[in-house]
Amino acid sequence: MRKAVAVPLSVFGLGLAGLTYASVVERNWFRLRRFDVPVLERGQRPVRILHLSDLHLTPGRSMLINWVRSLGALEPDLVVNTGDSIAHPDAVPSLLHALEPLLSRPGLFVYGSNDLYAPKPKNPARYLWRTSKNERRQHVPSLPWEELGAGMAAEGWLDMNNTTARIKVGDLDVAVAGIHDSHISRDRYDLVAGPAPSDADLRLGVMHSPEPRNMSLFAADGYELLLAGHTHGGQLCIPFYGALVTNCGIDRARVKGLSRHDGAWLHVSAGLGTSPYAPARFACFPEASLLTLVPRR
Repeated sequence: MRKAVAVPLSVFGLGLAGLTYASVVERNWFRLRRFDVPVLERGQRPVRILHLSDLHLTPGRSMLINWVRSLGALEPDLVVNTGDSIAHPDAVPSLLHALEPLLSRPGLFVYGSNDLYAPKPKNPARYLWRTSKNERRQHVPSLPWEELGAGMAAEGWLDMNNTTARIKVGDLDVAVAGIHDSHISRDRYDLVAGPAPSDADLRLGVMHSPEPRNMSLFAADGYELLLAGHTHGGQLCIPFYGALVTNCGIDRARVKGLSRHDGAWLHVSAGLGTSPYAPARFACFPEASLLTLVPRR
């Protein structure tokens, strides 16, 4: 007969403390990250882009709602929302309330898979050996994505899912191309393909999931700044090591923050929320980012 292995109570205590920290403290410890992006021509005045992503909002998250509302004080020149905004059928009014101080600013948005399909309980450890790409078995959207998009569009924000547009941002004439979520195979780069307008002051590419194949297409077409979300920055990270997984094709080194891709600047947001069924972050604070576009040196 095997002897039972005694586990010190201190181990359980540490585990409980870690879980409490990850699910109660860090998950609600919102941060604003700031980056300078040298992408403008000399002589052009800097502009500021507020990048929001992955709120996964449910109606009861008052701390998140109030923090997003506080970002209105930044008065950005442009707001870009790269998707996965909601996680509950009744979350659209809460999201629009959170965004209300920002909706008077110029804005753009694309969808993520979780804007269409409600989250379901899953084993979070599955991300250690595979991504969640195309794993959803729902064929009919279960979240009010049309209401979500209509609410933002009614305030003047541009729906950039598989389309192009021109927008005035500060003193800049900006050409934008955006695609729907590649994680559920709704991206149609062919609908935006072609050289970016050469007469624009800035060429901006917007997507939810930072898949290298799409990023390379944007860069090849001349888009100078690419914005994406989806990764949650790894969500559960190891201090001094970083993310274990990215849940898409991008490498771990670029799971969040500012980097380069095929000559273009890339910013991946670690996002502000989590799935309601995995409500924890560790060594990966929830974030929004303020990107100040400045002239190249």
